[in-house]
Amino acid sequence: MIQFFSITPFILFIITNGKIRFLTKFEFVLSLASHYGTFILILPISVLLYITKQQSWDTLLQITTEPIILSVYSFTFLTALFSTIINSLFGLILAWVLVRYEFPGKKLSDAAVDLPFALPTSVGGLTSMTVFSDKGWLKPIFSFLGIRIVFGPLGVLTAMIFVSLPFVVRTIQPVLQDMEDEPEEAAQCLGASSWTTFWHILFPPLIPSLLTGTTLGFSRALGEYGSVALVASNIPMKDLVISVLLFQKLEQYDYRSAAIIASSVLLMSFGTLLSINKIQSWKGSIHK
Repeated sequence: MIQFFSITPFILFIITNGKIRFLTKFEFVLSLASHYGTFILILPISVLLYITKQQSWDTLLQITTEPIILSVYSFTFLTALFSTIINSLFGLILAWVLVRYEFPGKKLSDAAVDLPFALPTSVGGLTSMTVFSDKGWLKPIFSFLGIRIVFGPLGVLTAMIFVSLPFVVRTIQPVLQDMEDEPEEAAQCLGASSWTTFWHILFPPLIPSLLTGTTLGFSRALGEYGSVALVASNIPMKDLVISVLLFQKLEQYDYRSAAIIASSVLLMSFGTLLSINKIQSWKGSIHK
């Protein structure tokens, strides 16, 4: 009978029937993973949900159904969705080109895909302002087309596309690299066109990785703050996003509203991730 089980990082032993036994390597690694996951992930989320749970239902409904907050929800989710759709298409094309073709500057282009991972998001926003603002390098083109990007919804969309593109490319690229040539060659020998070969032979194995990349990109775009705060006017009912709204609530010392908004977004994002995982499992069972 185990009388005491300690999985703290400093006391690693089990007392069983009065005898001390130190943890095995597996139990030691498990203890470290449990502590890390608990204090870094589970504990902060649990505290946030607990603070929200303490509020009355009337307060929850009153805050979450305010017109400004509803407009922020819809604008943020729709913009993140549009950026995800755009990245799912062009991310797939970019990954395909990087894997299937050789061209000058390929290594540089491949390394540039990871720049949004390394750059501070504020640098990305400043770069977008330099290029797309009214005084930017592309001003003649956008002035001729009558398009305004910075300090508007298009600026938010551009920032979300910039920060979420690497997730799509980096999840599809390894799958493309590991694909065997035999099925594609067999399809071509049987007279299949390039489009038929891609759609029926090459694309189905890419669906799980494409869904994973788009989900990660959607989550990343949903929580983007640094670049969005610079390229948007941050005006309610126009281009205000959830992350900036939360910062504004904290600046106003409205911690209750900030916690409720953050919890609602957390639950919606978690539900989205669960839905995508279900779709991936369903796709995997079909292919088996």
